[in-house]
Amino acid sequence: MSQSVDRALTLLGSLGDGPLSLDQAAGRLGVHKSTALRLLRTLEEHGFVRRQPDLRYRVGGKVLSLAHRALEDFDVRQVAAPYLAALNARCGYTVRLAVLADGEVLYLDEVAGPADTGPPRIGRRAPVTGTAVGRVLLAGLAPAGPGEEAELAAVRRRGWAAESAEHREPVTCVAAPVAGSGGRTVAACALSAPASRVPPAELARMLPELLCTAEAISLAYGGSPTPRWCENRCGARPAGHASRTSGRASAARRQ
Repeated sequence: MSQSVDRALTLLGSLGDGPLSLDQAAGRLGVHKSTALRLLRTLEEHGFVRRQPDLRYRVGGKVLSLAHRALEDFDVRQVAAPYLAALNARCGYTVRLAVLADGEVLYLDEVAGPADTGPPRIGRRAPVTGTAVGRVLLAGLAPAGPGEEAELAAVRRRGWAAESAEHREPVTCVAAPVAGSGGRTVAACALSAPASRVPPAELARMLPELLCTAEAISLAYGGSPTPRWCENRCGARPAGHASRTSGRASAARRQ
């Protein structure tokens, strides 16, 4: 039974990278086609897999439903949602919210800009190294000591990070931390745009808007950021901050 569960989970992980034929599924598992077919049919019966008209299999709606429910459990996502939408409306670029999960970047939410034609990243993971979002999240951890990477120390000092080819994709990105209790970084808020259409200098002009939004989310979440940037662009009140409960209520009213 444990072997079947292991194979089923391995198969779901492979389908997350794109549709597979029966032959490809069997090859990924290293089993006979009849074994792969039994697994696929069982997963299909429960809604985790769907067979396409071309007879290839892809992830089913049940997986997406579970992922959505899991993401809703991150209350920072609920608190941040209206601020992400407002930032997108003001600047027109793609806005994302991400957290650090199991040593990787996990994207919790996204509001796409009109120039962003790529697939949404909600629920997707990315490496922490070589990305603006990853550097912001890593910089939010406790300093590693005298030998800490100078770049992370600089990100912590200035309060943001930039990247011109995030995750090996042709995008321009700037990211800023969202602070929780005690100033601890709980998430990262980022602006990104296709590098072919938006040069880094143009996106950097939106940095005050991004930093203001990150502070507003921090305040609504119950955090205690240093209000260095906010000029009431996004409705934040730097003089004080709400409790996490009142932050969620405020977010619900805004939605």
